[in-house]
Amino acid sequence: MSSSKQALAHPAPGSGAAPGDKPGAARGAGGRGTPAPGPSSWRSRLYRWDMKAAPYAFISPFFIIFGAFGLIPLLYTGWYSLHNVQLSSLDHKSWAGLDNYRNLLSSDFFWNALKNTFTIGLISTVPQLLMAIGIAHLLNYRLRGSTVWRVVMLTPYATSVAAATLVFTLLYSWDGGMVNWLLGFVGVDPVNWRESTWGSQFAVSSIVIWRWTGYNALIYLAAMQAIPGDLYESAAIDGANRWQQFRHVTIPQLRPTILFTVVISTIGATQLFGEPLLFGGVSGSKGGSEHQYQTLGLYMYDQGWIIGNLGKASAIAWSMFLILLIVAAINLLFTRRLRKSQ
Repeated sequence: MSSSKQALAHPAPGSGAAPGDKPGAARGAGGRGTPAPGPSSWRSRLYRWDMKAAPYAFISPFFIIFGAFGLIPLLYTGWYSLHNVQLSSLDHKSWAGLDNYRNLLSSDFFWNALKNTFTIGLISTVPQLLMAIGIAHLLNYRLRGSTVWRVVMLTPYATSVAAATLVFTLLYSWDGGMVNWLLGFVGVDPVNWRESTWGSQFAVSSIVIWRWTGYNALIYLAAMQAIPGDLYESAAIDGANRWQQFRHVTIPQLRPTILFTVVISTIGATQLFGEPLLFGGVSGSKGGSEHQYQTLGLYMYDQGWIIGNLGKASAIAWSMFLILLIVAAINLLFTRRLRKSQ
């Protein structure tokens, strides 16, 4: 009885809490209840914030730089293409709507530049990629000094556009050029590479081929080394020689990579600028005396910085952008069909 009375006289710890409260809810802040938030809780919060925000912080420099130097200039160029803007008076512009685009569609110089861009791109892309596949196929086998050959393949890509173009300009010189000397050695009349249409386009294309063949060869080489060796062993057991293995094993496995290089080369051909500008010398921005190798890039530069019509130059830039979007859409279509066929 005495113990039960003592229990009634001294209630159990926490009995002062209201019914339904959690244990320790009635305890004060004197150190007996739930501890107050301390440094450990702040560290856990910082850790959670770090886990959530760190990935965005790591990729934010790209988006900041892209927005400042890519997206904003692109949108501003699109706004300029809807106005009449002169380089000499940037503060005075008037609304033009789609007049700049209508002028492009009715301009013979625009269609000439588009045709030259397509022709030079075709002449430079097809031989370039074919030679790149052949070089990569040779480097894929065990050769002595393969690392040295790979460095040699990248040397033209690392060379400055200006330096390479100046050297090729000397090679294609009308008087004293090595190319005309070789043609005369075999009994062919010299060619005026700057003034003739096909000669100038071939000369510009040869610069592009020289600079980018090694780069594409290394891309193909990396793709070839990823092909399983079991496929070649099975083909060899079936009696296929190296040429048949290349046709029926290597090429089918390289289709995605070939499609990628075709798209990248097409984009580069659409933006071709430095090679024809420096090859033409004084008339480089015009693409020759008769605009025979004036690309879209040169035409945009001529309209914007030589003539000073920034509105029309902006319309040309957006036309090039739309062409690249069409190329990207075609690439996406072919990629989906290639995946379905596999």
